[in-house]
Amino acid sequence: MKKILIIEDEKKIRRFLQLELEHEGYSVHTAEDGAEGFEKFQKDYYDLILLDLMLPKLSGEEVCRKIREVSEIPIIILTAKDQILNKVELLDMGADDYLTKPFEIEELFARMRVALRNKKNFENKNFIVYGSLKLDTKGKKLYKNDDEIYLTKKEYNLFYLLLVNKEIVVSREKILEEVWGFDYEGEEKIVDVYINSLRKKIDEGNEKYIHTARGFGYILKRE
Repeated sequence: MKKILIIEDEKKIRRFLQLELEHEGYSVHTAEDGAEGFEKFQKDYYDLILLDLMLPKLSGEEVCRKIREVSEIPIIILTAKDQILNKVELLDMGADDYLTKPFEIEELFARMRVALRNKKNFENKNFIVYGSLKLDTKGKKLYKNDDEIYLTKKEYNLFYLLLVNKEIVVSREKILEEVWGFDYEGEEKIVDVYINSLRKKIDEGNEKYIHTARGFGYILKRE
């Protein structure tokens, strides 16, 4: 069963699309703003994304570009008629196709079938490479110089969060929310424990990746 992520802030449209796609046999997840949509993309595996352009918190353009930095997943833009971008802008953004609202649901189904059929085997290319490190986001495995490094589930999720935000400081609060969840009630020191574990597995000699931003959080940066 193909899994689809709908990122759309209009509740009626989001619900309509979800019901129609589920009726066609797709597994559907939804997000009501750009930030939530990107977070869901980071945490799960999807076959295709339907992305509105005019979104709160994080625009559709920003979401598309951020996704394209790490994945070749097919993206179909859903946009109002007066927001149509030209083909060059869409390609620059990283979109595979677009539809203007309102649209016929059968046309959307057809475009989805084409996008899924023509996707660039992104499942087999779903690797993020940074220095000597390579993360297999489908197999959830980490390699260093082609040697596998064993990670626990929490270690993998923590490293993935740092990697997709590479060279940007990630706060302890953000790490706790993303890796342990909003309802986590334990101590913040758990983050330091897992960071130290990752360092022992990843850092070697003069090759350091995980650095402390004192009083704030951590950053993944090659040094």
